[in-house]
Formats: sequence, structure tokens, C-alpha cells
Amino acid sequence: MLIMGPPGSGKGTQAERISERLGVVAISTGDIFRANVKGETAVGIEAKKYIDAGDFVPDSVTNKMVRDRLSEPDVENGFLLDGYPRTTAQVDYLDEVLADGDQRLDIVLRLTADDAELVSRLLDRAKQTGRSDDNEAVICHRLDLYHEQTEAVVAKYAERSILTQVDGIGQIEEVTVRVLNALGTTGTFSGIV
Repeated sequence: MLIMGPPGSGKGTQAERISERLGVVAISTGDIFRANVKGETAVGIEAKKYIDAGDFVPDSVTNKMVRDRLSEPDVENGFLLDGYPRTTAQVDYLDEVLADGDQRLDIVLRLTADDAELVSRLLDRAKQTGRSDDNEAVICHRLDLYHEQTEAVVAKYAERSILTQVDGIGQIEEVTVRVLNALGTTGTFSGIV
């Protein structure tokens, strides 16, 4: 399963909740990058310059990281991928990785929210966490990138009829209920609500 949405749409929060409910591991590329940045690994040092500018980390770095993570044993019974793929090239790469492991995506969940709400949420998060990639200029750049590149990913999954969209605006619990209801109505995860 994938969870998608623009920056600040609540993907990380909802991924944790879905992961607990379904008993599958949540894999956040953002968390993995931040851990590498904090640990000053080679990937982290390279990724930091892109993250701080609000740019996507290059596919060569991101793809390797995702392939390595999806080869670990804790994903054998399913996973929820948060923050990847963000480009159509990454969709194709993920398809190859999953095919190599005899896996496939059952569902792509997209959280939606308007840009003004997202900017407000991310500025609030910046005050609370001090994240270097949460200032207004970088936030607007990240949203522009999302609309330019990731919308094509959304369209690709919609063509495959595995896309489910949920309104990401509201209290965390309200959004969780909407997400679980949407997952329960897909047939793939029936009976989870």
C-alpha cells in the first residue's frame, strides 16, 4: 500500500495509524532521509542539500534506499510506503522492485487538502519541530513540485484503478475514520473498520 498527498496533508500521522490498524510496517522515505542526515551518512549528506532547498532527492539515491528497505524481512506480510514514489520514473522503478519480490500494490491512498491549509499546517509544524525544510518559501516550492511531478503519479495509479482519495482536512481522528472507511470499502481491506 502507498499513502500519498502533498506536504503537510497528514501522510505520516495517518501512515502510523493505518500501520497499527493493519499490522504492517510503515516506511517513510522522509524519516529514513532525516535519520541519515542526523547520522551524517553519505546518503544523508547528499540528501540534506536537496531537502533543505525543498527539492526532491535524486532518484538514484531514493531508489536505492527504497529497494534496500523493501528487501528487509519485516515487509513480507505487507507494508505501507509513505513519500515514495513521487515521480513517474519512481513508479516504474517501484513496479520492478515489487515484481522482483513477487509483490504488488493493492491500493494507493491519496490524502487531499488545499494549498493554503497546507502552508498554514507546515508553518505551525516548523514552530513546533524546528524542521529546516518548513519555511514559507521552501513550503511553496515543495507544493509546486508536488503539483508538477507527483500529480502525474496520482494519474498513473488512477488509471490502474487502485487509487482511493480521502479528504485530509479536519481533526486527526476524523481523517483516520475517513481513511479506514475508504480502505474498508475497497474490498482489499474489508472488515478493518
